[in-house]
Amino acid sequence: MDEHTFTIDADWNSIYIDGAWRSASGGDTIAVADPATRERVAEVPAGTEADVDAAYDAAEAAQPAWARERPQERGDVVERVQRLVETHHDDLTALLATESGSARPKAAREFTSTGEMMRDVATYPFRMSGSHSQSKVEHKENVVQREPVGVVSVISPWNFPFQLTLRAVAPAIALGNSVVLKPATETPISGGLLIAKLFEAAGLPDGVLNVVTGHGSEIGDRVASHPAMSAVAFTGSTDVGKRVAKNAAEQLAFPAMELGGNNPHVVLDDADVAEAVDAGVFGTFMHQGQICISINRHLVHEGVYDEYVERFVERAATLPVGDPHDEATVIGPIINEAERDRILDYVERSVEAGATLELGGSADGLFVEPTVLSDVTNEMAAACNEHFGPVAPIIPFDDDDEAVALANDTEYGLAGSVHSASISRARAVADRIDVGMVHVNDQPINNEPHVPFGGAKASGMGRYNGEWIIEELTEPKWTSVQHEPREYPF
Repeated sequence: MDEHTFTIDADWNSIYIDGAWRSASGGDTIAVADPATRERVAEVPAGTEADVDAAYDAAEAAQPAWARERPQERGDVVERVQRLVETHHDDLTALLATESGSARPKAAREFTSTGEMMRDVATYPFRMSGSHSQSKVEHKENVVQREPVGVVSVISPWNFPFQLTLRAVAPAIALGNSVVLKPATETPISGGLLIAKLFEAAGLPDGVLNVVTGHGSEIGDRVASHPAMSAVAFTGSTDVGKRVAKNAAEQLAFPAMELGGNNPHVVLDDADVAEAVDAGVFGTFMHQGQICISINRHLVHEGVYDEYVERFVERAATLPVGDPHDEATVIGPIINEAERDRILDYVERSVEAGATLELGGSADGLFVEPTVLSDVTNEMAAACNEHFGPVAPIIPFDDDDEAVALANDTEYGLAGSVHSASISRARAVADRIDVGMVHVNDQPINNEPHVPFGGAKASGMGRYNGEWIIEELTEPKWTSVQHEPREYPF
């Protein structure tokens, strides 16, 4: 490896299939642009369906031998990848900033969470536990063991491209599966080709991981519906996720879907307002709000509403906006023009519907100002949609029942948070919010490797982390053993 192996300046113009770096069959490329400057910083191949088929052929051929590897060998590969990440931390941080607009606080959190997850995943090969039981048939025993599902498709997002790709790729590999990875078009390096380089350097056998970059409109359906796959892990929007899940279901492949969210931050009338604001600012503005579990709506009791709005605006106004490479920056750029325009449209439509613009509401290039809206209702555009930006719609409520009703008045059910001086009261409210993850006296941006991560309703199906992802990426096999001859009725 040379000094530029894991930097944006490396040569990224090859896809990775069967342990080899090769050109895409069509010869076209995709430009990678820095969202802060809009300058072209790299080019990656625009893969074709023929490239996808070649990747699955390699994955299918490599998987049986990989499944037979000793568990410590599979775990060691994951550990070696994590050591490489730690060794090249500065290069990877700079790459994330350049490709995805990740400011230092976000990049630090992404790498910390990835490290915690990878250390846990390295133990997965020894946690594929089965069972042994007696039989109703004399002299027979029953054994249930877990085996890898086979070939896993991974379609990864652009917002946390490194972490959210590895949280699917690393468990699949550790459990004895092979993988075909299609990264997001906006982040094909940090969510795809970089990961191939890391596993290659860690000694992963050829064909176990294959990466094909390309436009989702051209190869996405083929990745999600390939007959060689047994499971697909997708993170992204609900609309696209429904299509991916439908394609997977037609192949009888398990769809692990982590989709959109409209996450409420509920502040009850007895809450410590300063603490609720601290949590709310972090949960709203981390990575410009481009996180599936960020706060989408602030639901605040009318008794503390004015104080909350005032304190929140004061805090939001101080957040530094600018170059994500600058260590002082908190708010970096939005990923692209389409996302920026959608965010600003939601804000404009909400103001037209009667919301008060307390702060922000405009953009300089792809840098959207921290934006705060008061006098919001649940039906306004910035509240009823997943805005995915640095926007805080603040909605008043009258009592706990109304707070729960507002929180649940959405098709989504990913995450949420509740603040109260009474833990029991907060728990009572949290237990009634229909989400997969909820946090008391905190905010929703939380992830720990030993607890289930995922949502309800239109926010997806399946769970990542620990025993839950082990169950989804393996399948039980029942073997019975007849130790002495059995008598049959004929």
